[in-house]
Amino acid sequence: MPAAEASAARRKHQRLTRQLAVLGLALSALGCAQQPARTQAQAVAFQAYSAEFVDELMAANPGWAIAVGRYEFAEQLDVPDADSRLADAIFIDRHLAQLSVFDAAALPPLLRADHELIRGFLESQRWQAETLRRWQWNPAQYNVAGGFATLLNTDYAPLEQRLRSVSQRMLKVPAYYQAALANIHRPTRVHVELAIQQNQGALSLFDEALFEQVEASALSAGDQLQFRVAVEGARAAIQGYVEALQAVLVDTPASEFRDYRLGGELYPTLFDHQIQSGYSARQLYERALQEKDRLHAQMAEQAQQLWPQLFPDQPAPAERVALIGTVIDKLSDNHADIDGFVDEVRKQIRQLEAFVADKQLLDLDPDKPLVVRETPPYQRGVAIASIDAPGPFDPNANTYYNVTPLDRFSPAQAESFLREYNHWVLQVLNIHEAVPGHYTQLIHANRSPSKIKSLLGNGAMIEGWAVYAERMMLENGWGDHAPEMWLLYGKWNLRVVCNTILDYGVHVLGMSEDEALDLLMREAFQTETEARGKWRRVQLSQVQLTSYFSGYAEIYDFREQRSKALGEAFDLRNFHNQFLSYGSAPVRVIKQLMAPE
Repeated sequence: MPAAEASAARRKHQRLTRQLAVLGLALSALGCAQQPARTQAQAVAFQAYSAEFVDELMAANPGWAIAVGRYEFAEQLDVPDADSRLADAIFIDRHLAQLSVFDAAALPPLLRADHELIRGFLESQRWQAETLRRWQWNPAQYNVAGGFATLLNTDYAPLEQRLRSVSQRMLKVPAYYQAALANIHRPTRVHVELAIQQNQGALSLFDEALFEQVEASALSAGDQLQFRVAVEGARAAIQGYVEALQAVLVDTPASEFRDYRLGGELYPTLFDHQIQSGYSARQLYERALQEKDRLHAQMAEQAQQLWPQLFPDQPAPAERVALIGTVIDKLSDNHADIDGFVDEVRKQIRQLEAFVADKQLLDLDPDKPLVVRETPPYQRGVAIASIDAPGPFDPNANTYYNVTPLDRFSPAQAESFLREYNHWVLQVLNIHEAVPGHYTQLIHANRSPSKIKSLLGNGAMIEGWAVYAERMMLENGWGDHAPEMWLLYGKWNLRVVCNTILDYGVHVLGMSEDEALDLLMREAFQTETEARGKWRRVQLSQVQLTSYFSGYAEIYDFREQRSKALGEAFDLRNFHNQFLSYGSAPVRVIKQLMAPE
């Protein structure tokens, strides 16, 4: 944001402070009136405020706005410089002041939850900007490709209008990367490497295929020339950023790179901000250790049951980890081939949708199909599969299931990967990412009347739902209750459990690479390719790996509590539909909203 705009933001802050004082006096005066009238006044005022908050949040974050379907910001690209950070700080302070005017206890439950979500979001953003300061040490957070890809691939307007918006937005790309380079100070080596890989992938978005699309459009010759100039400027800026980061890798002594481990001071606070769980970081870690032991005991029984048919002439190992590992290794021979991996994913999606509908587990929406595609190059390098869902402002846009092809692997790596995502595990992956996991949950979230609950979605609820969906599907008969299915599900579920052990162990307890690989390969039965990929991921992310187990544990416990309390009156489909109707609010908030009056 230019200095003049930052000054204007300060003046607006001062005006709104005066307006807040007037609003505060008005709402306080209602304290002498009857409680229902005061509650109604609070509700009306808060709804007006929250709508204003959403509009201002989107205007301040045009990239986020585009991702959730607010295309009036298509031409804007927020340059991440000092003026922009100042404007963000003013925005946070002003809205925290506005929130303080409202008596959250006087709001209806749904609005009270929105009040809590906004406050938590603002406090988290301030702490991350001022204390965590990723904007200094994580150069991978600077990448313009996502917004441009959305504008080019979403039919929200005629092609020529979208291309003009893209052309105007591209003019700001050089300033964007200039600011990014100015921000970087003592980065971590792994984030420099990821930034290079993903921004090299971003270059593929601005290739000859884009020029061909422009030439085939109805843009005038002048507009086409302007577009080509803007593309060349954007490509040069991205390439310059990549080359500057490559120089950082060469010129920086190892001791000068920041440690990717957060440590015992930053980690628990980031956990509280992001996970918003009923557990502390330490408590979740300890529960994960207990769950690992429980799963090992259960899987040993299943492996013992399968041993005679798999190894009829051999005695079973006495040690349970060896027993489980031997059976899993044998079952992993059954997997898709390299060329057919993505096609196998496509086929299973239709089967999962039919199963959910037949069992009446929750509502699906046939009008919003899932598009399975190869992961775009600028998104590769972290996860093998992911969902790109439209935001609540454009819920009818395509939802993409990104699956990374295996052509980047050597034959040995590809075989290791396919054994990891074998016949049974691939089914669980598709449940998690697609149906009834992320894809289904995010469709329900976009229906929520509260944009706050969808925009400020809680990662632990989102990931926790996908993990919960895996177990729920098997409980209801997916896989015909075969011991092979349950054993490989146990192996998959150990990933979730060990994600938490790994994340806390690395970032707080200083777990080494050898200790991490032993945990993942020996105790979680992962292949070396998978385990090394997870070791890379735990260096690149912080706290996010705990969101799976945290959300899953809280959702599953909540369902069991409701089922026990309601007895025969408990209806699983109604529970799921109601749970998902609150957008992506934290599980503890949803539990409050679903509590009996």
